[in-house]
Amino acid sequence: MIPIKLDIQGLYSYKEKQTIEFDKLTAAGLFGIFGAVGSGKSSILEAVLLALYGSTERLSDRGEKNSMVNLQSDVLLLNFEFSSGRNNAKTYLARYSVKRNSKNFDDIKPAEHTFYEKVDGNWEPITARAEEIVRMKKEHFKQTVIIPQGKFREFIDQKPLDQAKMMKELFGLERFDLSFKTGLLLKAVKEQKIRLETQLQGLEDYSEEILVGKQSQFSELKTQATGASQKLKSAESEVRLQENLRAKNQQLLKFRAEQENLILVRPEIEKQRQLHSEFIKAKTYLRPVWEQIRDTSADLEKYKVSVIDCERFKIEFAKEVAELEEQEADLKAKNKERPQREGKIRDLKKVIEIQTLETQREQANATLLNLQPTIEIKKQAQKALEAKIAELDSEADKISTADSSVLANLMSSAKDWKQVENQLSKIQLESNEITQEIELVNAKIEALNIAIPANESSFETWLTSQKTIIQELEKHRDLLMQKQGLAAHVHLLHNGEACPLCGALEHPNPLEGDDENGLEQKGLQIQEAKLLLDQIQTSKSTYSELAFHLENHKKSAGAKSIELQEAKQNLSSIKTSLAESGIEGHEDLLAKIQAIEHSSQTREKLLQEVKSLRKNWDSERIIIDQSEKELQQAQLKLQSVQSNISSKKEEIRDMAFCKQFFARETTQIQSAIDKVEKDIEEALQALEGKQKHLREKRSVTDKNLADLINFTQLRDQSSTKLEKLKTDFESLKIKHGFMDEERLIHLFQHSIDAEKVAREITQFDQKLAIAENRMQELETEEGVISFQEESFQELSTSFENLKINAESFQKQVLLLDKEIQETTSKLVEKKILRAGFAKVEIRESYLKELDNMFRGSGFVKFVSSIYLKELCNTANVRFMKLCKNQLSLDIDDNNTFWVIDYLNGGKKRLLKTLSGGQTFQASLCLALALAEKVKALNQADQSFFFMDEGFGALDKNALRVVFETLKSLRHENRIVGIISHVEDLQQEIGVFANIELDPERGSQVSYSY
Repeated sequence: MIPIKLDIQGLYSYKEKQTIEFDKLTAAGLFGIFGAVGSGKSSILEAVLLALYGSTERLSDRGEKNSMVNLQSDVLLLNFEFSSGRNNAKTYLARYSVKRNSKNFDDIKPAEHTFYEKVDGNWEPITARAEEIVRMKKEHFKQTVIIPQGKFREFIDQKPLDQAKMMKELFGLERFDLSFKTGLLLKAVKEQKIRLETQLQGLEDYSEEILVGKQSQFSELKTQATGASQKLKSAESEVRLQENLRAKNQQLLKFRAEQENLILVRPEIEKQRQLHSEFIKAKTYLRPVWEQIRDTSADLEKYKVSVIDCERFKIEFAKEVAELEEQEADLKAKNKERPQREGKIRDLKKVIEIQTLETQREQANATLLNLQPTIEIKKQAQKALEAKIAELDSEADKISTADSSVLANLMSSAKDWKQVENQLSKIQLESNEITQEIELVNAKIEALNIAIPANESSFETWLTSQKTIIQELEKHRDLLMQKQGLAAHVHLLHNGEACPLCGALEHPNPLEGDDENGLEQKGLQIQEAKLLLDQIQTSKSTYSELAFHLENHKKSAGAKSIELQEAKQNLSSIKTSLAESGIEGHEDLLAKIQAIEHSSQTREKLLQEVKSLRKNWDSERIIIDQSEKELQQAQLKLQSVQSNISSKKEEIRDMAFCKQFFARETTQIQSAIDKVEKDIEEALQALEGKQKHLREKRSVTDKNLADLINFTQLRDQSSTKLEKLKTDFESLKIKHGFMDEERLIHLFQHSIDAEKVAREITQFDQKLAIAENRMQELETEEGVISFQEESFQELSTSFENLKINAESFQKQVLLLDKEIQETTSKLVEKKILRAGFAKVEIRESYLKELDNMFRGSGFVKFVSSIYLKELCNTANVRFMKLCKNQLSLDIDDNNTFWVIDYLNGGKKRLLKTLSGGQTFQASLCLALALAEKVKALNQADQSFFFMDEGFGALDKNALRVVFETLKSLRHENRIVGIISHVEDLQQEIGVFANIELDPERGSQVSYSY
């Protein structure tokens, strides 16, 4: 995971929105985030955890969200953009936001936590969570990528069981948990074995003897079935011929009956044929004209009624228009008085404005009377403050001003003097310890050299010689075992009989077996030789380790000698510098510092008091200036009000009318104005409504006159058209022979379905023709008319008996054949099951052995221990460099961390016994090693590591070594971020973000570039 950008708003001290540009910081490989204590540095890591996992290190997401949100903010918003996945190729955005309840300040609404992925330049929402994207739980993320404040040594403080569990979850070691899978396989094999046993029990009734007997019986039945089938086939041909004649005889009888039925319904069909012809003629030629006559008559009657209605409405509309014109004239006369009434309303409104201005003039006079005495009192107090400030300034000037740089230099020298003295004693003590350790290691090496035989030059040659001796002993033992094995079969050899090994018929010198005690003695010699070999290897390993430690101790002794000389030079330089200033000893230096500090404190106290008084003077001066401005504004307002009153009185046109209203209340005047305005508005609305009604009524009258003319024309046209249609209808009746008009009308109203009647007539003609033709064809065929049903039934009965006999034989043959096939297949299946059962028994024995091996989680714990040991070895590469080869990390079989102390003979002690600075170094190395393993696990080309604080426990030299180690990580394609308030680090790191806490705006972010 590589961070790109982080937006923070409303989290802890971040009141305004701030952006952390990680992409510019991470480009340097090593960057820092610096600021004073409480400025909001650690809140950046809190924001990353909250954006990814929905909870922070200090507070949980549930129940404590109200403490996360800035007390002056209504919303908390985090946008964290980062890359992840294989080679960090994909870009994601984590968004987290919460809002306060607008009705309850302490209530925080549920958080909105969403993730997005950048696809073709656009953010698309995804359902995956941080655990799936980053492929780490929050607890592991805090130990491998981001290490919050105070959590740096959390990994080494974990219990061994928790460390193993972390390795299992982080590196997916559950794939090595084979106990469950083995148990499932064993269970499946046992079930398969039971299933095979059950199947074999079901096949015990099938044997080769039963199969041979059924095959002999099958041959006899097949011969009998063939004879019965031939008899059935000859009888079947005769039956088929008689069935054909029977079918044709039945068809002849059927067509005769159908002909007789058709002849009976022929009169009714002929009557339908005549009615259909008349209906088609009337519908085609006369009905259209008859329908036009009916429609035209209805239109004529409708138009006559419309003409009568329009003539009646003409008279009524004329009377209503005259009444509306008279009402309109009355309303126009009333609205002519409107301008005079509106003029009086304007004058009354001026009266109300004058009354308001009179009230304002009284308020301005009262303000002037209050402000003038107050201003005079405050001016006198200002003069007293000025005198007090002058007095304090005089006292401060009498005290000599100490040079702050001199005081700082003296305090720095005192601190350096103390540190150098402590350093000298510490280095001397460490140097003595190293010398003692060198002597002890030399003694151990000498003791080991004495154990080497005189004929061997070193442990390597001694080890090679011992291995050669063991090989020779093992070869001799193998020969003895071969001879003993062959001798066990000598009693089987007889002259004249072939040897089972070489085939020879003669055996002149049979092999005699060696004594079994000789073989046992040879085994004991090999065992003793191997024990000696183990001792040699152990001694060699110990010798190499001691030589390595001796070399490290010598290097450390040389380094300590140089450090001791440098410390003495530093102390001499400090004393020389102080002697130039007249300071001879450490006590003189402390007295000088105390005197300067006392003088500075007294003068600073006076200056602070002067500053406070001047601040009070400035505050009072601002109040006086503000009061004088208020006085001027009150005077100007009084003049403005008086001028407005005069101008408003001049604007009144009818003063005689308005005088009586000056003494009245404003509400009474406004009520009179509202009443008159309402009356004017109602008169105007009434006139407009009446005029609108008159226009509508005149429009309706004009439309009625136009309708009268139109309906009159349509009435005359319909009358002429009706006469012409009646004449045409009479001509058509004569032409088509319909003299009886009632019958014609009856045909028009008849509900006959012409198509259906025509279809029934056609079908009748076709059926009659078909019946007559088929009867003629069947009567000419031979044997159809003379067919006898009794003879056919006798023949059928004989055929059915033959058929039943043949089918009986055939069924017996099929059943017996099926039984033979089933027996054959069962015997094959029985053979296959026996072979499978033997394989399953073998597999069951193997799986039982594996189940005993993988029972419990022992194998997973074993693999987890390997991962922890590998992690420890990786961390030692950096840790030994940081501690100058004096210490190294180790882990035992119980996953407990230990420290090998080379200054104390390579003895082990618990990791918890390290000092604060050494613990930080060990934690840093383990965290970097763990991050390196995670980088390889995620197949990433870069990895990111971010730590908060932890440097305060280191001295300058240790801090320098740690910093050099962090800078070297850039060559390993690693990105390292540091959060700290240590100034030495800020001077070393060129690219950093600076966090400052502004009292008004909250935490503000700035950059070094």
